[in-house]
Amino acid sequence: MSEIAARLRTQRRAWAHPGSTHDRAVRVALVLLPVLIGALAAFLISAPLFMGGDVSFVLDKNKVAMSPERLKIVAADYRGEDSKGRQFELHAGSAVQKSSAEPIVQIHELNARLSLTDGPATIVANQGRYNLNTDQMMVDGPIRFQTSDGYTLNTNDATIDLKTRQLESGGAVTGNTPTGTFRADRLRADLDKRVISLDGHAHLRMMPKPARRP
Repeated sequence: MSEIAARLRTQRRAWAHPGSTHDRAVRVALVLLPVLIGALAAFLISAPLFMGGDVSFVLDKNKVAMSPERLKIVAADYRGEDSKGRQFELHAGSAVQKSSAEPIVQIHELNARLSLTDGPATIVANQGRYNLNTDQMMVDGPIRFQTSDGYTLNTNDATIDLKTRQLESGGAVTGNTPTGTFRADRLRADLDKRVISLDGHAHLRMMPKPARRP
Protein backbone atom coordinates (compact mmCIF):
# COMPACT_ATOMS: atom_id res chain seq x y z
CA MET A 1 0.00 0.00 0.00
CA SER A 2 1.41 3.42 -0.89
CA GLU A 3 2.03 6.13 1.65
CA ILE A 4 -0.80 8.34 0.26
CA ALA A 5 -3.35 5.51 0.44
CA ALA A 6 -2.34 4.70 3.99
CA ARG A 7 -2.75 8.35 4.97
CA LEU A 8 -6.26 8.55 3.48
CA ARG A 9 -7.28 5.38 5.24
CA THR A 10 -6.10 6.76 8.57
CA GLN A 11 -8.06 9.99 8.00
CA ARG A 12 -11.27 8.04 7.26
CA ARG A 13 -10.91 6.00 10.45
CA ALA A 14 -10.34 9.15 12.50
CA TRP A 15 -13.47 10.77 10.92
CA ALA A 16 -15.69 7.83 11.92
CA HIS A 17 -14.07 7.20 15.29
CA PRO A 18 -16.31 7.61 18.37
CA GLY A 19 -16.00 11.13 19.76
CA SER A 20 -15.05 12.63 16.39
CA THR A 21 -16.67 15.74 14.87
CA HIS A 22 -18.95 13.61 12.67
CA ASP A 23 -20.03 11.55 15.66
CA ARG A 24 -20.93 14.68 17.64
CA ALA A 25 -22.89 16.15 14.68
CA VAL A 26 -24.97 12.99 14.38
CA ARG A 27 -25.81 13.04 18.11
CA VAL A 28 -26.90 16.68 17.95
CA ALA A 29 -29.05 16.00 14.86
CA LEU A 30 -30.80 13.10 16.60
CA VAL A 31 -31.95 15.48 19.31
CA LEU A 32 -32.50 18.66 17.28
CA LEU A 33 -34.46 17.27 14.31
CA PRO A 34 -37.36 15.79 16.36
CA VAL A 35 -37.61 19.06 18.28
CA LEU A 36 -37.84 21.09 15.06
CA ILE A 37 -40.43 18.71 13.60
CA GLY A 38 -42.55 18.96 16.75
CA ALA A 39 -42.35 22.76 16.72
CA LEU A 40 -43.43 22.90 13.07
CA ALA A 41 -46.38 20.58 13.70
CA ALA A 42 -47.49 22.67 16.68
CA PHE A 43 -47.34 25.82 14.54
CA LEU A 44 -49.44 24.32 11.76
CA ILE A 45 -52.07 23.13 14.24
CA SER A 46 -52.32 26.38 16.19
CA ALA A 47 -52.03 28.81 13.26
CA PRO A 48 -55.78 28.77 12.36
CA LEU A 49 -56.61 29.70 15.98
CA PHE A 50 -54.56 32.89 15.91
CA MET A 51 -55.25 33.92 12.29
CA GLY A 52 -58.64 35.16 11.04
CA GLY A 53 -60.28 32.42 8.95
CA ASP A 54 -63.09 34.57 7.55
CA VAL A 55 -62.75 37.58 5.29
CA SER A 56 -65.64 40.02 5.06
CA PHE A 57 -66.14 42.79 2.54
CA VAL A 58 -68.89 45.02 1.19
CA LEU A 59 -69.76 44.71 -2.50
CA ASP A 60 -71.28 47.77 -4.13
CA LYS A 61 -73.40 46.68 -7.10
CA ASN A 62 -73.09 50.15 -8.59
CA LYS A 63 -69.31 49.95 -8.79
CA VAL A 64 -68.86 46.35 -9.96
CA ALA A 65 -68.61 45.75 -13.69
CA MET A 66 -71.28 43.23 -14.66
CA SER A 67 -71.58 41.39 -17.94
CA PRO A 68 -74.91 42.01 -19.70
CA GLU A 69 -74.77 38.51 -21.22
CA ARG A 70 -75.29 35.23 -19.38
CA LEU A 71 -73.91 33.04 -22.14
CA LYS A 72 -72.23 33.86 -25.44
CA ILE A 73 -71.13 31.18 -27.88
CA VAL A 74 -69.23 31.59 -31.12
CA ALA A 75 -70.08 29.10 -33.91
CA ALA A 76 -72.99 27.53 -32.02
CA ASP A 77 -74.79 24.36 -33.13
CA TYR A 78 -78.15 23.06 -31.90
CA ARG A 79 -79.82 19.79 -32.89
CA GLY A 80 -83.35 18.64 -32.22
CA GLU A 81 -86.33 16.67 -33.53
CA ASP A 82 -89.71 17.73 -34.89
CA SER A 83 -93.09 16.27 -33.92
CA LYS A 84 -92.44 13.32 -36.25
CA GLY A 85 -88.99 12.54 -34.91
CA ARG A 86 -87.10 14.01 -37.87
CA GLN A 87 -83.84 15.80 -37.23
CA PHE A 88 -83.21 19.52 -37.63
CA GLU A 89 -79.99 21.47 -37.11
CA LEU A 90 -79.33 25.12 -36.34
CA HIS A 91 -75.95 26.73 -36.89
CA ALA A 92 -75.12 30.29 -35.86
CA GLY A 93 -72.06 32.45 -36.17
CA SER A 94 -72.78 33.62 -32.61
CA ALA A 95 -75.48 33.01 -30.01
CA VAL A 96 -76.23 35.02 -26.86
CA GLN A 97 -78.58 34.15 -23.98
CA LYS A 98 -79.06 37.12 -21.64
CA SER A 99 -80.39 35.31 -18.55
CA SER A 100 -81.38 31.84 -17.37
CA ALA A 101 -84.94 33.05 -16.77
CA GLU A 102 -85.27 34.02 -20.42
CA PRO A 103 -85.27 31.03 -22.81
CA ILE A 104 -84.60 33.29 -25.81
CA VAL A 105 -81.25 32.97 -27.60
CA GLN A 106 -80.20 35.81 -29.87
CA ILE A 107 -78.69 34.28 -33.02
CA HIS A 108 -76.62 35.92 -35.74
CA GLU A 109 -75.71 34.42 -39.12
CA LEU A 110 -78.36 31.72 -38.93
CA ASN A 111 -78.21 28.63 -41.11
CA ALA A 112 -80.78 25.91 -40.45
CA ARG A 113 -81.18 22.50 -42.07
CA LEU A 114 -84.49 20.63 -41.99
CA SER A 115 -85.33 17.07 -42.95
CA LEU A 116 -88.58 17.12 -44.94
CA THR A 117 -90.60 14.33 -46.52
CA ASP A 118 -89.24 15.00 -50.02
CA GLY A 119 -85.67 15.78 -48.98
CA PRO A 120 -83.63 18.35 -47.07
CA ALA A 121 -84.29 22.09 -46.93
CA THR A 122 -82.27 25.05 -45.73
CA ILE A 123 -83.14 28.33 -44.04
CA VAL A 124 -80.69 31.24 -44.15
CA ALA A 125 -81.08 34.53 -42.25
CA ASN A 126 -78.90 37.30 -40.86
CA GLN A 127 -80.30 37.29 -37.34
CA GLY A 128 -83.11 35.93 -35.26
CA ARG A 129 -84.36 34.81 -31.85
CA TYR A 130 -84.65 31.13 -30.94
CA ASN A 131 -87.00 30.00 -28.16
CA LEU A 132 -85.50 27.00 -26.37
CA ASN A 133 -88.85 25.98 -24.86
CA THR A 134 -91.04 26.08 -27.97
CA ASP A 135 -88.45 25.42 -30.72
CA GLN A 136 -89.67 28.50 -32.58
CA MET A 137 -87.40 30.81 -34.54
CA MET A 138 -88.37 34.48 -34.92
CA VAL A 139 -86.32 35.94 -37.76
CA ASP A 140 -85.61 39.66 -37.85
CA GLY A 141 -85.04 40.89 -41.38
CA PRO A 142 -84.70 38.92 -44.61
CA ILE A 143 -84.97 35.16 -44.68
CA ARG A 144 -84.54 32.61 -47.48
CA PHE A 145 -86.04 29.13 -47.50
CA GLN A 146 -85.00 26.61 -50.16
CA THR A 147 -85.70 22.93 -50.78
CA SER A 148 -83.80 20.37 -52.79
CA ASP A 149 -86.69 19.93 -55.26
CA GLY A 150 -86.96 23.51 -56.53
CA TYR A 151 -88.99 25.48 -53.99
CA THR A 152 -87.61 28.85 -52.81
CA LEU A 153 -89.18 31.45 -50.57
CA ASN A 154 -87.92 34.95 -49.72
CA THR A 155 -89.58 37.05 -47.05
CA ASN A 156 -88.98 39.24 -43.99
CA ASP A 157 -89.61 39.04 -40.23
CA ALA A 158 -90.93 35.48 -40.27
CA THR A 159 -91.77 33.04 -37.48
CA ILE A 160 -90.80 29.41 -38.02
CA ASP A 161 -92.04 26.54 -35.88
CA LEU A 162 -89.37 23.87 -36.20
CA LYS A 163 -91.59 21.26 -34.53
CA THR A 164 -94.52 21.54 -36.96
CA ARG A 165 -92.59 22.97 -39.96
CA GLN A 166 -94.96 25.95 -40.16
CA LEU A 167 -93.82 29.39 -41.37
CA GLU A 168 -95.64 32.71 -41.10
CA SER A 169 -94.18 35.84 -42.63
CA GLY A 170 -94.41 39.32 -41.18
CA GLY A 171 -93.79 41.11 -44.47
CA ALA A 172 -93.94 40.81 -48.23
CA VAL A 173 -92.97 37.50 -49.74
CA THR A 174 -91.74 36.24 -53.11
CA GLY A 175 -90.91 32.74 -54.18
CA ASN A 176 -90.46 30.10 -56.83
CA THR A 177 -91.99 26.68 -57.32
CA PRO A 178 -91.30 24.08 -59.99
CA THR A 179 -94.41 25.36 -61.83
CA GLY A 180 -94.13 29.15 -61.44
CA THR A 181 -93.52 32.18 -59.26
CA PHE A 182 -95.61 34.03 -56.66
CA ARG A 183 -95.66 37.11 -54.49
CA ALA A 184 -97.93 38.58 -51.81
CA ASP A 185 -98.03 40.91 -48.82
CA ARG A 186 -97.96 38.03 -46.32
CA LEU A 187 -97.72 34.27 -46.32
CA ARG A 188 -98.45 31.19 -44.28
CA ALA A 189 -96.79 27.96 -45.34
CA ASP A 190 -96.62 24.32 -44.39
CA LEU A 191 -93.01 23.69 -45.39
CA ASP A 192 -93.33 19.93 -45.26
CA LYS A 193 -96.53 19.60 -47.35
CA ARG A 194 -95.63 22.50 -49.72
CA VAL A 195 -98.96 24.20 -48.96
CA ILE A 196 -98.79 28.01 -49.25
CA SER A 197 -101.49 30.54 -48.30
CA LEU A 198 -100.99 34.02 -49.79
CA ASP A 199 -102.64 37.09 -48.26
CA GLY A 200 -102.80 40.59 -49.70
CA HIS A 201 -102.11 41.48 -53.35
CA ALA A 202 -101.40 37.86 -54.13
CA HIS A 203 -99.98 37.24 -57.57
CA LEU A 204 -99.20 33.84 -59.06
CA ARG A 205 -97.60 33.17 -62.41
CA MET A 206 -97.78 29.63 -63.72
CA MET A 207 -95.19 28.24 -66.11
CA PRO A 208 -96.37 24.75 -67.06
CA LYS A 209 -93.90 22.38 -68.55
CA PRO A 210 -94.25 21.87 -72.30
CA ALA A 211 -96.31 18.86 -73.22
CA ARG A 212 -94.43 15.89 -74.51
CA ARG A 213 -95.36 14.93 -78.07
CA PRO A 214 -94.81 11.54 -79.61
